[in-house]
Amino acid sequence: MSTAKTLTDKKRTMIFLNIVVTCIASSMLSTALTTALPAILNDFQISVTTGQWLTSGFSLAAGIVMPLTAFLITRFPTRRLYLSGLSLFILGLVLCVTAPNFPLLMVARILQAGGNGILTAMSQVIILSIYPPEKRGTAMGWYGLSVSAAPIIAPVLAGMIVDVLGWRAIFYLTIGITLIALLQAWFIFDDVLETTKQTFDVVSFIISIFAFGGITLGVGNLGSYNLVSPQVLLTLLIGCIAAIFFVRRQLHLEHPFLELRVLKSKNYMLSVIGSILLYFVMMGSSMIMPLYVQTIMGYSATFSGLVSAPGSVAVALISPLAGKLYDKIGMKLLFIGGSIFLCISNISLFFITMDSSVWVAGILNVVRCAAIGCLMMPLVTWGTSFVKTEFTAHATALLTSLRTISGAIGTAVFVGIMNFVATYSAETLGANAPIHGLNVTFLCMGLVSVLLLLIGIFGIKSKKHTP
Repeated sequence: MSTAKTLTDKKRTMIFLNIVVTCIASSMLSTALTTALPAILNDFQISVTTGQWLTSGFSLAAGIVMPLTAFLITRFPTRRLYLSGLSLFILGLVLCVTAPNFPLLMVARILQAGGNGILTAMSQVIILSIYPPEKRGTAMGWYGLSVSAAPIIAPVLAGMIVDVLGWRAIFYLTIGITLIALLQAWFIFDDVLETTKQTFDVVSFIISIFAFGGITLGVGNLGSYNLVSPQVLLTLLIGCIAAIFFVRRQLHLEHPFLELRVLKSKNYMLSVIGSILLYFVMMGSSMIMPLYVQTIMGYSATFSGLVSAPGSVAVALISPLAGKLYDKIGMKLLFIGGSIFLCISNISLFFITMDSSVWVAGILNVVRCAAIGCLMMPLVTWGTSFVKTEFTAHATALLTSLRTISGAIGTAVFVGIMNFVATYSAETLGANAPIHGLNVTFLCMGLVSVLLLLIGIFGIKSKKHTP
């Protein structure tokens, strides 16, 4: 890309560092509230199933916004759009600090998600644009440190903050970080992406809201309603029908709202499927682990965060290394290795009991985080490298949208599975019912991880990167 040649190394590094700081702040909030969830449930007197929408609803809203980012990135100047995304995110943070009830807190989280969706999609396109092909894997690896380590570090920090200062302090801290990032971006950002004049397809955007939102909301409602209830079945039906109309419309437009033809590339499609499965498991486990430590085992939020701390270190070490390895050996070995570790970590948790030390789960969490570091950003870098330059924004927006919505679905599904199994086994297992629910949930995650492994073994034919 031409941008990679025109920017100086200093300018490129400054833009990259600002992106990393911003993404650390925004990514932390995707999971920070999982540790704070018990305190929020208590304050607002709501159920776990309702409260989990602070995380899954955030992901859902971000997923709805992300298809829109393909249009925004190609239509509006980079600097103005980036600053707007940051400002929207900060507005959501301020509302969270002042929210007197759960509905307003949920609205604030949706605003945050809108800003986060813009920033996440933009960040990946910018990095892939400003770095030459031979350095993109390494750059995306370091970027992956922010988007993968931050959600895992967040429970550690959030646990300490909740126990000492209360859950609202989480948002005060994030406001401080993002305000600094906004000030820096004002002075260092340039318009590094090319723009074109195009008409906004309102019809496609509205259909995409019903499609992405309907499917995710319907699956999320499974935790509170029966499959045949209107809240689940009707919502899923609306989402699926809207998705069909959305796909048909995009394939018949000369300038589609979201270019779905990029899926014709086999390798890009495999990267999308792999990312969907990875996020499905990753976000589900990020919600389940704090519930296990605090609700089932009875430890504090701070201790819950500390159990996750070694996993944060694992991501910090693996993610940049995985980027360098990708530049040298390609995707196949990383895909297979990461998938194997993901299988081991999830299936092993099927065997823990109430007598098992929580540190056993902590060690297995390290294995899972190492797997995430091997897979997350290399999948994006590898997949988008098979897409034409002018469609990079569309490919990134599509991949990010689908994996984010998959994360929202995964959170709702796995919390629903755990609650369902625990409830229906309570009569026979008594006090052991909650841990049984946890066991079955992680077994299901293990089965999804096996699918990821099979894709790595049989789907990717060559060991070297050959766009």
